[in-house]
Amino acid sequence: MTRPPVVSLTDCADANALARQSTRIATLFGATPTVLPLTGPDPEGAAALTLLDLLRSTDLIGGPTQPVVVLVNIAPRDGHWPNGVPFCWFRHGEHLVISTLNHRVLAPLAAYLGVTEVHVTDVREVLEAAAAGWAELTPAEVEEMVRTQFRSLWYVPLLARWLADGREVPARPQAVQPPVAREVRVAVVDNFGNCKLDLPAVELPGYDGEKGLLVHNRHEGRDVEVRCYDRLPDVPYGEPGITVGSSGVGFAELVIRGGSAADVFGLHQGDQVFDLTS
Repeated sequence: MTRPPVVSLTDCADANALARQSTRIATLFGATPTVLPLTGPDPEGAAALTLLDLLRSTDLIGGPTQPVVVLVNIAPRDGHWPNGVPFCWFRHGEHLVISTLNHRVLAPLAAYLGVTEVHVTDVREVLEAAAAGWAELTPAEVEEMVRTQFRSLWYVPLLARWLADGREVPARPQAVQPPVAREVRVAVVDNFGNCKLDLPAVELPGYDGEKGLLVHNRHEGRDVEVRCYDRLPDVPYGEPGITVGSSGVGFAELVIRGGSAADVFGLHQGDQVFDLTS
């Protein structure tokens, strides 16, 4: 049986962790996965945009696609869960996504990809169902995986394999809500220094107006009016601009054509650029 390729987004990404994750997933799926470390100052924001981009990249194909399994291990930074946030799963077309139940990561999918519901799993319930049905797991092995905090290593690859194999894994449905009015932040700084924002350009107040938008220059301690452009080639060389970038569904990017917006404005992943909450 040919199993789908696996792509993993994770903030647990030192060399030792990557070696263990890659080996375990390869053992279960028969091929080495693509593991993408998200280790910047705001892994939740980076994961949200990267997951949206990853799923969007499977569109506009013009024909049938091959299924992909995507694993997302980005725990919310809220300290709410005693042994870590639950894991959930959903399908986007034929593709299977298993993710920590992280609203900030999942909300853009509700807003822009139509993902309205996920299936939330309980580690013990799933492992005990598997042991009783199809997996050769002893009670001691089940207990070891239930108690460990390293569930992204021990539990998630098993859950992915069982779901990919069509197993009836117990889960409960939970609605996914789109994001509300919020601060607009830098989700990703690309290798050119362009600042990928976490909102479509057309949703920025005043984007279609004649005046530009104010962006705070952290080096100079002042606000700079930055003009808006439809495409990167429309931005004058050497000048800043806010334009429709390559990510999301027309998400905005703060750029300096021929330069680094991140360097010039002193911006990093997770920094606020606009506030839409007021």
